[in-house]
Amino acid sequence: QVQLVESGGGLVQTGGSLRLSCAASGSIFSINSMGWYRQAPGKQRELVARITSGGMTNYADSVKGRFTISRDTAKNTVYLQMDSLKAEDTAVYYCNLNANVPTKSGRYFQSDYWGQGTQVTVSS
Repeated sequence: QVQLVESGGGLVQTGGSLRLSCAASGSIFSINSMGWYRQAPGKQRELVARITSGGMTNYADSVKGRFTISRDTAKNTVYLQMDSLKAEDTAVYYCNLNANVPTKSGRYFQSDYWGQGTQVTVSS
C-alpha cells in the first residue's frame, strides 16, 4: 500500500503565496518522480511541475518563474512553492508519485499514485 498525504491548500489573494506539501509512505522501493498536477472546473488535469529522482525539474509554461518544486528525499516529500498567484491558478492540485513498488513474488513494478487533492483558490 502506498499513501500520499497532501497539505497546504487554501484561499489567497492575487499576488499571494502558498506552499503545498505531499508526503509519500508505504511499500515503496524507489521513487522515479514526484509532481503536482491541477484540474480547474471544466478543464482537463494538467501537469504543473515535476521533479525526478535525479533532481531534474520541469514546469508548465504558465507557472515558470512563479512556482518552485522541491523535495526532501529522506522524508519522501515533495513541495510546491507558489508565488505571485493568479486567479487562473485556481484549481484542485493533486500530488503524483511514480514509484517502483515490491510485489509478493519479489519483483517490482512501476506505478502511478495520486493524492486526494487540495483546493487552491486565488481571489482577485
